[in-house]
Amino acid sequence: MTRILLLLFLFPALLAGQFTPGEYAARRAAAAAKLPDGAVMVLRSAPEPQHDYLEYSQSPAMLYLTGIREANAGLVLARGGATGTVFVQPRDPAVEVWSGKRIGPEGAATLSGAPARLVGELDRVVDSLTRAGARIVSDAEPTGRRILEQLRGRKSPAELALIRRAAEITVEAHREAMRIARAGMHEYELEAAIEYVFRRSGAERPGFASIVGSGPNSTTLHYNANDRKTEPGDVVVMDVGASYMGYSADVTRTIPLSGVYSPEQREIYGIVRAAQAAAERNAKPGMRSRFMLDSATAVIAERLARLGLIESPTATYDSRGPDGALRQARQVGLFFYHGLGHGIGLEVHDPEQYYDSGIIAEGSAFTIEPGVYVRENLLDLLADTPRNRALIARLRELLPRYRNIGVRIEDDYIVTSQGLEWISRAPREIEEIEALMRRPTP
Repeated sequence: MTRILLLLFLFPALLAGQFTPGEYAARRAAAAAKLPDGAVMVLRSAPEPQHDYLEYSQSPAMLYLTGIREANAGLVLARGGATGTVFVQPRDPAVEVWSGKRIGPEGAATLSGAPARLVGELDRVVDSLTRAGARIVSDAEPTGRRILEQLRGRKSPAELALIRRAAEITVEAHREAMRIARAGMHEYELEAAIEYVFRRSGAERPGFASIVGSGPNSTTLHYNANDRKTEPGDVVVMDVGASYMGYSADVTRTIPLSGVYSPEQREIYGIVRAAQAAAERNAKPGMRSRFMLDSATAVIAERLARLGLIESPTATYDSRGPDGALRQARQVGLFFYHGLGHGIGLEVHDPEQYYDSGIIAEGSAFTIEPGVYVRENLLDLLADTPRNRALIARLRELLPRYRNIGVRIEDDYIVTSQGLEWISRAPREIEEIEALMRRPTP
């Protein structure tokens, strides 16, 4: 029992040491090996907020290569330069009264596994390197950004563990929202319940602005005002993700605020869920990543055609481009108009291996998120052409049945030596969601 209590007491500290100094050193060595001859990578921490009462968040590049979360820090890394050198603020008890304890050079060296100096020396070091003919690159410059994206695309086992935990917390937040959701609530009430679970479970913050869109807002992809009062018959799209130790999940569920999906909502939901299942079947290690999108789009197109919302799976319409010229676009794109997924990690849209290789591989972490959205102003978005007039006339009778139904289902996955793992196991089948939302009649 004593041993168990000790482990529970130490658990936060053990998690804080999730990445060893050796892992940070290995990341820097890999980055240094990719630098062009004569190049030196210089990173600076994210700037401090203008007001000292605002929360500070470190830049992903600095966090990835050093683990240092403080402002006013830096890293100098040269090709063949072993572990690089980190630069941090000095310890200062008078300042620490206001902003908390600093790690100082000694703490920075222990954390990062690199020699550490005072940040006041950083500019002099960079000037010296420049005079010596070094080419300075940063994470904002194409060469540095490309190097870091390639490295960050493949997650270590320790990174995958944090992403898995972020997903677990996000799943519990979705469950809580499903338990309490009812028509007449404001969107921000669901947002508050979700983000309460994040903090209660040890996440430091949302990984991005929480999206809680009901009714017409369910068809707006990045809606995050979250201030509408919900109405009976609405669906609500909840696209949220906890950030746990800097690593973000991204999970979306679409639920009926009445507790039961209407026939039309069930039809649209069924299309999206079938599309996600098709993409999952094509998300195995070694497979081409484009097969995920191709299979999901094919399912959506075929089933929208069955409903009559598009003329056929391959049907097109006249779309006017930014230059005013007309081109042919697929009608399925009127209802499914975003990508299928993205990498997750230190950023909610994180670098991913298949962006470069086109192949799903071990060490990946990504989302699959098909969606179908029936916007109330859909017909107003179509160019006025003879071809489109015929399409508009045909849809005008049908669209009101599905008006303001937006459905997105998004899940998180990691790829290990054992294969693809679905890590965001919130209820997603219609029967599961309705069962969780079922409440006794007052």
